[in-house]
Amino acid sequence: MHVQEWLETVPAVSIYVLVGVVIGLESLGIPLPGEIVLVSSALLASQHGDIDPWVLGACATAGAIIGDSIGYAIGRRGGRPLLTWLGGKFPKHFSEGNIALAERSFQKWGMWAVFFGRFVALLRIFAGPLAGVLRMPYWKFLIANVFGGILWAGGTTAVIYSVGVVAEAWLKRFSWLGLVLAVLIGLTSMLVLKNRAKKAAAAAEARAAEAATPEPVGATAN
Repeated sequence: MHVQEWLETVPAVSIYVLVGVVIGLESLGIPLPGEIVLVSSALLASQHGDIDPWVLGACATAGAIIGDSIGYAIGRRGGRPLLTWLGGKFPKHFSEGNIALAERSFQKWGMWAVFFGRFVALLRIFAGPLAGVLRMPYWKFLIANVFGGILWAGGTTAVIYSVGVVAEAWLKRFSWLGLVLAVLIGLTSMLVLKNRAKKAAAAAEARAAEAATPEPVGATAN
């Protein structure tokens, strides 16, 4: 069953809790489809008056901020052995290449990596735990976490909800075309960002493999 079709059978309160918990766990460092659940719920809210978009956005924001904060605390306490353990549990997401890519982002951008990382699936999972592992000052992390969570969760809810309302009006005139357009617009940005993240991770793995290759004997400078 499609995510949205399943959500239609769930009471509004359960949807609020589901969105908050899924996004919280994803932000904590567990690979879950938080963005898909949020987009589907916001689109559903635009078509069913029982779901309040303000409450939905607030729950998503709370889940993002609280999840990231817990992830930070776990990362600070667990250190690099935690990343190794996560790599064993989730090798696709916590591979050495992905970790290296996230680390470079943090070293280059600092707290901005936490803020903008909220909009990139790969960094969204890494942001909290990695910030803790790298011992970023908590006040910096908290500022970036709060503003990033509000802008991403609240902004995504507002945009998808607005698009869904417009699509609902079109749906009455142009049958299913309006709904298809809403889904496409709502998911395009997510797919583009995920594609870019995959390419960046692949490039990081290639660079890591190249750096690990032993230098040929006799290749040292004269």
